[in-house]
Amino acid sequence: MSNWILYVILAGGVVFAVSSWWGVRRLRARHTRSAVHEDAHKPEAGLQRVAVVLNPVKAKAEDARRIIREACHLAGWDEPRFFETTADDPGHSQTKAALAYKPDVILVGGGDGTVRVVAEALAHTNVAMGLIPLGTGNLLARNVNLDVNDLRGSVHTALFGHQRYIDTARMAIHNELTGASSEHAFLVIAGMGLDAEVVGDTNDGLKKAVGWLAYTEAGVRHLPGRRKKVTIAMDDEPEQSRKIRSVLFANCGLIPGGIDFIPGAMIDDGVLDVVVMSPRSAIGWLAVYAKILFKHNRNLPVMNYYRSGKVVISSSEPMATQLDGDPSGEATKVTVKVEPRSLLVRVQ
Repeated sequence: MSNWILYVILAGGVVFAVSSWWGVRRLRARHTRSAVHEDAHKPEAGLQRVAVVLNPVKAKAEDARRIIREACHLAGWDEPRFFETTADDPGHSQTKAALAYKPDVILVGGGDGTVRVVAEALAHTNVAMGLIPLGTGNLLARNVNLDVNDLRGSVHTALFGHQRYIDTARMAIHNELTGASSEHAFLVIAGMGLDAEVVGDTNDGLKKAVGWLAYTEAGVRHLPGRRKKVTIAMDDEPEQSRKIRSVLFANCGLIPGGIDFIPGAMIDDGVLDVVVMSPRSAIGWLAVYAKILFKHNRNLPVMNYYRSGKVVISSSEPMATQLDGDPSGEATKVTVKVEPRSLLVRVQ
């Protein structure tokens, strides 16, 4: 690769990092996702049974435990039940045990992975989920307008706030070369291609040190790749062939760094916002970054937006996938569907 292309890629990484840093400073509570179908409503008054699925290794886990107990005690409620995740079980059995307690609300203290596992079990149950953001990204919390830096405020909202139904989505992942298949829920953004490669190759130490800015470094390293041929079918319409670098499936569009990736994406509109990106070069990626960061209205040939309730993508060679920022393996076929208004969430 010639030096000038390398310089362009590095410059793009610097621009993205600086813009992300500035966005973080300006983020606090300025983003609102309006309800499409209904406004938030108060839960029924009276005593509540509270269960908590907690990732105990998170830095503020013990602070969260103490604040939750204090709040329940002051409200005159029963002692909350805590169910701790482990390295081997990120919340599956814990959520099952929490539901057996028959709670009015299950609080989730952890990062995006814990939230996603609990939400998958709570979808279609009408048991409310309260968010106690303890992770790096805290994607869903940001998209329902919580201040992810205010632990006490998050606990108050989770216990005493309003509640509303939001959409969830599911991705079925199949790799015809290995025979592996799985299906998982996601809440914010899933992807196939470059974005998933970046997620899977981000340095954990750097992520702990600088948070989501660590993805910039991995992104710069993965930009000089080739496009791959896929077929895309939306809402059971005929397939179309495309050469792509990345496809994103968004339930809602706010990501860390204060970046509104898809400004029109609504969390309860019953559809997914699909973004197909196909830049050939570093110049194309810089155009994509500029459009996202500065919310430019001009259409780009290398970045197409669609809205669909179901998307099927097939590839002749395996491609990386991700769910809300967690790697989810390689796939030759993914089927993504929205589940409208399937999850009850506590909000301000």
